[in-house]
Amino acid sequence: MDTEIKDLVQRFIDGDQKAFAQLVGRFKKKVYSVAYRMLGNHLDADEVTQEAFVRIYDRRNQLKNINYFPGFLMRIATNYAIDLIRWKQKRFISIDSGPGTPGSVRLELTDKADKPDQILENRELIDRIKRAIKKLPPRQRVTVILHDLEGFSKREVAGILQCPQATVRSNLHIARTKLRKWLQENNKGR
Repeated sequence: MDTEIKDLVQRFIDGDQKAFAQLVGRFKKKVYSVAYRMLGNHLDADEVTQEAFVRIYDRRNQLKNINYFPGFLMRIATNYAIDLIRWKQKRFISIDSGPGTPGSVRLELTDKADKPDQILENRELIDRIKRAIKKLPPRQRVTVILHDLEGFSKREVAGILQCPQATVRSNLHIARTKLRKWLQENNKGR
C-alpha cells in the first residue's frame, strides 16, 4: 500500500471526513467489482458497496494497523455479500437473468478474435463461466472471485475471509474442479 493511502487511512481513523471521501473514491470500484461478481446484479452490488463503507466508517476504531485497511474493507464487503446471498436463498427462488445481462467481465481470452463467429463463441464461453461461478456455494464463489478474478494472493484472501490459507487452497481446488466439470458437461450438450 502506498504512503498516500496510508496517510489517508490514518487521517480517516483520526476522524477526517475528507480523507474518508477520498478513500471511498479510491476503493469504490474495487468493492463494487467484487460485489457484482459475487451477486450478479447491479442493485445488490450497489447495496453491498454502500454498506461496506458505512460499516468500515462505523468500525474505523477497530482497525489496529493501517496496512490492513484494504483487506478489512474487502472482508466487510464479502461478508455482507455472503449474508445477502444466504438471505436471498432462504427467501426467494433464484432466477438468473441469464446471458446478455449488461455488466462487465474481466475474464480475458488469449486470442483476439477478428471473426464474428469467434467473437460470439468467446462471449458464450464467458457467459457459461459466469453462470458456473454463480452456481458455486458462497465461500467457494468469493474465493474464486477474489483470487482468480480480482488477483488477490491466497494469503490476502485468507485475511479477507478470516480463514487459514489451507482453506483458501481447498476452496479454490474444489471450486475449480466443480467449474471444470460443469463446463465440460455443458460443452457436451452443445
